[in-house]
Amino acid sequence: MMKQFVDENFLLKNKTAETLYHDYAKAMPIIDYHCHLPQQQIAEDINFQNITQAWLYGDHYKWRAMRTNGVNERFCTGDASDYEKFEQWAATVPYTLRNPLYHWTHLELQRYFGVHKILNPTTAKDIYDSCSEKLRSPEYSVKNLLRKMNVRVVCTTDNPIDDLAFHQQLKDDNFEIPVRPAFRPDQAMTVDNSAKFIAYVNKLETVSNKSIASYNDYVDALKSRHDFFHSMGCNVSDHGLEELYADDFTDSEIAAIFTKILGGNELSDTEQRKFKSAMLLLFADWDYERGWVQQFHLGALRNNNSRMLRTLGPDTGFDSIGDFKQGRALSAFLSKLDKNNRLAKTIIYNLNPADNELFAAMIGNFNDGTIAGKVQWGSGWWFLDQKDGMTKQLNALSNLGLISKFVGMLTDSRSFLSFPRHEYFRRILCNLFGEEIENGELPNDIKWTGKIIQDICYYNAKNYFGY
Repeated sequence: MMKQFVDENFLLKNKTAETLYHDYAKAMPIIDYHCHLPQQQIAEDINFQNITQAWLYGDHYKWRAMRTNGVNERFCTGDASDYEKFEQWAATVPYTLRNPLYHWTHLELQRYFGVHKILNPTTAKDIYDSCSEKLRSPEYSVKNLLRKMNVRVVCTTDNPIDDLAFHQQLKDDNFEIPVRPAFRPDQAMTVDNSAKFIAYVNKLETVSNKSIASYNDYVDALKSRHDFFHSMGCNVSDHGLEELYADDFTDSEIAAIFTKILGGNELSDTEQRKFKSAMLLLFADWDYERGWVQQFHLGALRNNNSRMLRTLGPDTGFDSIGDFKQGRALSAFLSKLDKNNRLAKTIIYNLNPADNELFAAMIGNFNDGTIAGKVQWGSGWWFLDQKDGMTKQLNALSNLGLISKFVGMLTDSRSFLSFPRHEYFRRILCNLFGEEIENGELPNDIKWTGKIIQDICYYNAKNYFGY
């Protein structure tokens, strides 16, 4: 019998999978330990005026699909009205069959708004009007959207020079869902352009209230920001890099490199790599001292379209998967920390699926028995956070590590409507276990398997991050 699209047993292919999902996974709370939600909107508990604002503003996943479908940029990032942009998205959705956007779109319509219609040009007006009306109501403020999805913790992504004023406001307001900052110091080690780096140093001087004339001054200023983030409840750092850097260097070399770029001179490739290596080890050492979790998102080839970068700026949908060599530098970096017993809890994410087994195997080299799952291979990220990518990640982790200690899914999203991605992951996870139980590859011990499922969905992350 043909199944209904996105019904209650969506992606669950047998009765055991259904039991595991509905009885064990479905009700688990969400810890979203890496996302890009704008904390100002949470602090001010805003209401979106329409679904375009909640769904299409800033969503480069959708923009890429629309452009591919022949939609003019005016309807993606341009000056078209919100309804015109929604119309163009609705016209694109039917062409996203087999793309995860098709699943996510209809899961979100169902879970937030109770809309079970298929989005297309015929249904667009009714869906736009009904969803927008709800979003304007108090029950659909952003705080209530988080409550509706049973979110327990949110970790945003924040630059060391951010003042975290809205995080402070949320603390002062005693919002029951902790919104924690995450320390993202990528710009602090981006030294491929001296003018941009000097501008960053000047901003750091202002926010840290410290004069920066030397590398030691720079380190002191950054350390003060790391300390400040810790005082604001931060216990997570994050780095978005093409690859890890683990070049050898001396302290005098790094001091000279800093002086050179602060003087407005451009650095050689070797000098850039040495500086980045030094900064990464420094940040990792601070994370270890504070008991933080450090995350490394590796392998994105960003800003491929130089014309659109000039026109629209970064993070607008022109990034792709890179083919950087990851293994040797990743091993060297983790080894340098481990040999000095300064390796913090660590999560590594790859963007190139060709690196799946490499990353899955690498974590086993540095799990030392002190903490369960101390070094983690993170969930399918960005281009890989879809059914095929998640399945491959779960299988590789099962084959080469302990999936039972996995800290599970995150949204990595800028949208308050993206939390059904956790449901999507949980359904895929339950189906994998359910199929193998019914095939006789795993014992028919639903209680124990259900516990493992709940650990992966929630408890492992709760214990790992200390939430």
